[in-house]
Amino acid sequence: MTAPRSFALPFAVCCLGVALFSVMDAAMKGLSLSIGLFNALFWRALTGSLLGLALMLLTRQRWPNRAVLRLHLLRGAVVAVMASLFFWAIMRLPLAEAIALSFIAPLVALYLAALLLKEKIGRQAIGASLLGLVGVAVILSGRLRGDYDANALLGAGAVLISAVLFAWNLILQRQQAQLASPIEVAFFQHIVMFGLFALFALAAQWMPVLPAAPSWALIVLAATLAFASLAALAWAYARAEAQVLIPVEYTAFVWAAIIGWLAFGDRLTLTTVVGALLIVVGCLIASRTGSAESPHVESSIA
Repeated sequence: MTAPRSFALPFAVCCLGVALFSVMDAAMKGLSLSIGLFNALFWRALTGSLLGLALMLLTRQRWPNRAVLRLHLLRGAVVAVMASLFFWAIMRLPLAEAIALSFIAPLVALYLAALLLKEKIGRQAIGASLLGLVGVAVILSGRLRGDYDANALLGAGAVLISAVLFAWNLILQRQQAQLASPIEVAFFQHIVMFGLFALFALAAQWMPVLPAAPSWALIVLAATLAFASLAALAWAYARAEAQVLIPVEYTAFVWAAIIGWLAFGDRLTLTTVVGALLIVVGCLIASRTGSAESPHVESSIA
């Protein structure tokens, strides 16, 4: 049996990765509000791709075989849709509230693992899922009492759809981390996303607008944070079981609450805190079922 101490470094690196992703989420929210969601996603993906290409060449990374390349392409496509939905949502929701709703992803992943990996779901996992759904209902109830906000509810719906895709992404991430280096994982995620956004722009005849100079600082910051976080998480998940690292993801809520308050003046509501706690408890219960493929939640996104 592996000693718990051997997980200390992967655990610490995972903590760093989650913190970097949380700051990146805030940078992308500010960027999306200032230059538009598509422009923010497009230029961040391009910047991340160029950064990744430079690191791939400098470190002389090998080109992946067909099987690994297919996995890179699949995950990149899933993340492109997932990130678009998530960042669209955080333009309409407080950052901490969106992160709290995204915590449903590990519970969804249990059922995806059963479907895709043929794992058996026990009663404990089903109970945990129900507890998580109650948490989601509590968070949404804060939107339905007195000040009904249809735009925010659409944002909450987008987060939940994004969380389903994120659950699938997490299963792919676990497979990807065992087959490719952290730099390779981060590079291909960015280049696939950039390719998809470029194809969308051509098909829709909707060319991205070149941002003004002040926006480039946020673009470079968001791309650097996303790349570093992806590499850190890939490194950690290649060296420790996912169930050991799952609890780290819930620190994203703390980061989101602090950054949301400092950067956007977001207020933390009681329903958001209570709902997040219910979801976290449900996820921790689920993680004790012993599934080796229980995945983590992202913030980064993307």
